[in-house]
Amino acid sequence: MRFWIGVASRDHVDKGVEGGFCQLCHGKASAMRRVSPGDWIVYYSPKTEMRGGEPVQAFTAIGRIKDGEPYAFDMGGGFVPSRRDVAFMPCRDAPIRPLVEQLSFIRNKQSWGSVFRFGLVEIGEADFEIIASAMGVESFRSAAA
Repeated sequence: MRFWIGVASRDHVDKGVEGGFCQLCHGKASAMRRVSPGDWIVYYSPKTEMRGGEPVQAFTAIGRIKDGEPYAFDMGGGFVPSRRDVAFMPCRDAPIRPLVEQLSFIRNKQSWGSVFRFGLVEIGEADFEIIASAMGVESFRSAAA
């Protein structure tokens, strides 16, 4: 079991939660192959929209990757991203700024946003638990069982 942070705008995260899927790194299949069934994912949303929008700077969704392989989904217009199904859990947004000092994967506390630039970040279980707790998910293991 591994723990991941996916980076996406709030509107994209909301579509994924509504549809029960994750889509990472602009739909790249390579990102979906890194994530496996049983892994946990939390989304960080820097802004409300991919192009423009207002700052969010919060963790906005959390869930566990369901069984099955990545699959292509035709969104029209020639865009066919890769997805995985996710069992999302009820949660609240958790602003990142109060958590920066506690999170070990953020090595440079002054430039904390740079860690999210790649779109998919693997983190340790302790950091995932800190984020899950801030989102109101006290025991993420039992909550999705």
